[in-house]
Amino acid sequence: MKRILLPALMLLGGCAQSASRFPSLLPRAIEVRDDAEPMAATPVIVADATLDAKITKASASLATIQGAFEAGATRAEKLAMAAQAQAAGSTAWVDAQSALADLDVVRADVSSVISDLDRFAIDRAAAGVASYPALEALRDAARTQHADEGTIIETLAAQLAPA
Repeated sequence: MKRILLPALMLLGGCAQSASRFPSLLPRAIEVRDDAEPMAATPVIVADATLDAKITKASASLATIQGAFEAGATRAEKLAMAAQAQAAGSTAWVDAQSALADLDVVRADVSSVISDLDRFAIDRAAAGVASYPALEALRDAARTQHADEGTIIETLAAQLAPA
């Protein structure tokens, strides 16, 4: 039995490892790296006198267009009210439709101003310059004005729809 026990113990001893061969329990390099996106530096907005002048001009254009639209909308509303009792194709109906077409022309001027403002923003982006707060505010205001005018035109056109 001693003959069997001694070789078996020798074989078992070969399976044992020393304490220094166990893997470390310290965090690995992949476990401690930072995967967060780097924070972008806050851009410094530099005053641009040329752009400020263009913004002022565009703002004045939008105000002028708004005044013209309000006057045209008042006229179109009166004509639409008069044409409601009239058949499609009557003189009153045609006059109201003509007034709505005039409002569309005025609204197209707002689209033109929006295009100019968008071009200014694109030019700044292409140059790698930060967005300009005054330009962005006016772009938002112009889009709102355009949407509001569209709503007014749609409302008046709905009043003229043939029954």
